[in-house]
Amino acid sequence: MTTEGAAAAAARAEVRELIAAKGHTVDNARAVVARLDAAFAAGDLERTASMDLYLGDLMRALEQDEGEKLGGKSAEAARFILRAIDRELDHA
Repeated sequence: MTTEGAAAAAARAEVRELIAAKGHTVDNARAVVARLDAAFAAGDLERTASMDLYLGDLMRALEQDEGEKLGGKSAEAARFILRAIDRELDHA
């Protein structure tokens, strides 16, 4: 069930830009989550079961204790999950 329209296309494009952005993968991943949450709340995109699964996995990869820096494993996991989110965007 793909959401149609200009708002959906814009949301997909913005999320893909965030995924591809230069910078730390963990920061990019947090920006992707925020943008997707806004798109879902506005009705620009529809949640899919797969997208919910990927976002849940991404949030677990981004968990950290207060004052703790996320290491390479978190960034590697985030990169992998962001690729899955990118593929799923066309179905949201």
